[in-house]
Order: sequence, then C-alpha cells, then structure tokens
Amino acid sequence: MEPSEKQDKNLALNLLKQYPRGHAMAAGILLGGLCLAVIGLPSNEASASRQSLDVELPLATSPLTTEQEEEQSALEVTEPEEPFFTESWEDEPVFARETFTIQSGDSLSRLFNRAGLNDRALYELMNESPEARALHRIMPGHEVTFEIDTEGKLNQLIYDRSRLSSLVFTRDDGSFVASEVVREPDVQTAYRQATIDSSLFLAGARAGMSDSIIMELANIFGWDIDFILDIRRGDTFSVLFEERFLDGEKIGNGPILAAEFNNRGRSFQAVRYVNSDGRADYYTPDGKSMRRAFLRTPVEFTRISSPFNPNRRHPVLNTIRAHQGTDYAAPRGTPIKAAGDGRVTLAGRKGGYGNTVIIQHGQTYKTLYAHLHNFHRSIRSGVNVRQGQIIGYVGSTGLATGPHLHYEFHVNGVVKNPVTVALPQADPIPQAELARFKAQTQPIMAQLEQHLESTTVAMSGEDNRGIN
Repeated sequence: MEPSEKQDKNLALNLLKQYPRGHAMAAGILLGGLCLAVIGLPSNEASASRQSLDVELPLATSPLTTEQEEEQSALEVTEPEEPFFTESWEDEPVFARETFTIQSGDSLSRLFNRAGLNDRALYELMNESPEARALHRIMPGHEVTFEIDTEGKLNQLIYDRSRLSSLVFTRDDGSFVASEVVREPDVQTAYRQATIDSSLFLAGARAGMSDSIIMELANIFGWDIDFILDIRRGDTFSVLFEERFLDGEKIGNGPILAAEFNNRGRSFQAVRYVNSDGRADYYTPDGKSMRRAFLRTPVEFTRISSPFNPNRRHPVLNTIRAHQGTDYAAPRGTPIKAAGDGRVTLAGRKGGYGNTVIIQHGQTYKTLYAHLHNFHRSIRSGVNVRQGQIIGYVGSTGLATGPHLHYEFHVNGVVKNPVTVALPQADPIPQAELARFKAQTQPIMAQLEQHLESTTVAMSGEDNRGIN
C-alpha cells in the first residue's frame, strides 16, 4: 500500500472515531467513497481527492455551527440506543410461547398435544420434577403457558393457579427446576355506610358492598341481631374493610376490619383481631368475643320439620316417644357444621339415629348430629374440630322419613331445647394478650370513628342546606 493510500485509510478511520454517533452513517458512506477513490484513481487524482476531503469535511474537534448542532441533536434523538456495531446475536436461543385456558374435561396430555408436544415431553417433566405432581390437580379456568425452543423441546411451563400464584418449571441442564411465584396484591382500606329501608342486602348493595361482605357483616352481628325478625327501617351500619388490587385492577375484597350496627336504638361495634397463634376473630372494642361458644343452628335449613317435644308421637314407630332434639329439614347433601369447638367422640352408626356424630365440648356440653348421609372425609372419632367446621352432610339414614338433621344439645348430661337454650359466651381476650389486642385494634377503631364523624358532619350539612 502506498503512503498516500495508508493516509487515506487512517483519515477515514479517524472520521469514524471522532464524529458523533449521529454522523456514523455519513462517515461510513464517505469511507466507502474514499475506498473507491483510492482504488480507482491514479495517485495524483487520489491526492487531489484527499485535498478536497480535507477542505470539505470539518474535523470533529472544530466548533459546530448552530445549524449543525440542531442537525446533530435531531439525529441523536432519533437514533437507537444500541451502538452502531454490535456483537453477533445469532447464537441467542429463540422460544415460542403459547398460553391455554384449561377447559372442563382437559387433561395434561391433551394440553401438551395442543401445544405441539408429545407424551414423552410430559413424562420427562413429571419424572424429573417431584413438584409436577401438583399439575394433576389442574382446574378449569386456570392457565398453562408453554415455552418451546426451535427444536420443539419444552423449555418452560407456567401454571397460573390464580392471578397471585404461579408454579414455574424451567429446564436447567437437561432437567426441570420448579419454583413458585407469588404476587402480593396492593391492599387499600374501604369504608361503606348505609341506612336500611327494606332489607340488609338491598341497603348494602346500594352502598357498593359485595354479597360476601354483607354476609360477613351478618355473621359478625348475628349473635346479637336476628336479621330476619329484628331489622327495622332506619337501622344503620358502617363497615371498614380491605380491598385488594393487582396492576391497578380490583381483584377482590379482604376481611372486614371493623364495623358498627345500630339496630332498634341499640349500638353494636366489632373489630377484627388476629391472635398470637394466627387465628382471626371478632371482638368488642374492650375484648369480649362477638360470638357465642355454640352456633344456634348448625345447618342451613328450609324449615323445622319437628321441634323439641318430650311427648311427641314417633312418625315411624307410631308410639309416644320423647323427641329430644330439633329436626331441620334440608336437601340431601347440605353441609352440617360443628356447633362449637370440641372433640369427636363418635363418628359412625348409632341405632335409629343412623350415621351420627357426637362432639364433646369440654366437661359441660355435648352435641349430637343424626341421620347423616355421610361424613366429611376429615371426621373420625378422636379428632378435634372447630366451630363452623363441616362434619358431614344431611341424609335420611336410620329411622327417618326424609332428609333432615336431627340435632341435640346436652348440658351436664341433660338434653335441652337447642332453639331456646341460653348459649354461653365465647372466651374473651386473655389477660396476658390484652395489651397486644389493644395495640392492634385501637388504630382500626380510630379509623372507623373518623369515618363515622365525617359522615355525621356531611349529613348534618345536608340537613342544614335542606332547611335553608
């Protein structure tokens, strides 16, 4: 290479290094033209071209005119962030992703085939990852995403069990590694208040409350208020509860945090407390339990088919035989709940009672549930149960003319009418935990009181405007 040609090449390379990125394309074009000039022109003509280039192209270190600065700025905005010369990307893996919504009747094999994978791919996943057993419990409505490489091999499977929980299986060195991805929703506190003019549900719906929140409200105050017989026009309630959001979209409600109900001139307040064992329950602001130790009725019934009656004539035996309980008629299969915390002493057949569950509640109380269709799978003699836990299902086993629950309530060995017996209060907050209770619940009650005051002021202002 002649000295002049070497100088031309150096000049072009210096242009590429010195000019701003926005001029890299122009510099490349000039480099190409310069090479043609070096190859195709005689040495004296090439020298003339060099002189021309030296004159026409400003050096990068020379001051730019206002017009050049504006042009450079425009180019820098529109150019991509990546450097002009990049490393090769041909070796980066390429994957195809496809998501399927599980339909009723779908199986794992059918989903794999729909994704273009054979049963061998399914076998590899199930065999190499013990956690994959969870995929046997796929549910309609859930989603499964397949990530497949260019060779048709499964690289990743994502099972979205909910919007907050996903199970991910990723290929790593020929085997699959499982991981669980859990998203935490954003939690916000919401407040609703309403005045009843016809029913609790209509008032709650008008206030923007979901059916589940209304039902929870009724369950909290259900020990003190009969929501069928006691509700009156003009009763009011206020509720503080959690709302949950994901990516700015509401995905559901959390529990009620605190509530107040005014019924026929009586005021009741309740606040949620999670004790040191992680169990949540509702209490009055001073720590008394909102619930009783026993449910008044352990089943959702349609009617009382036979009340407590010591002189009743038995419908099957046709003899005078004391009816020592209450019969609640309900469709076969209706869930039956434990009336209170206790230990199961019998879960089996008991003569004319048919399938029976007996629960001992401490030393004083015992409850009996008869004529069950079958037992809940967790119920057997000797297990402990919690109030409201499902123990079995309504049936007509034993001496029964139709599906119903026969329910008995015993106090110190003496049978009592479960409809009218005075139910004991559940245990209050233990003295040792009272300080923790107040620290957790007082800020919540302060929030509720603040909302109540704001609502009172707003309603008072509306009344004054109406008078004026």
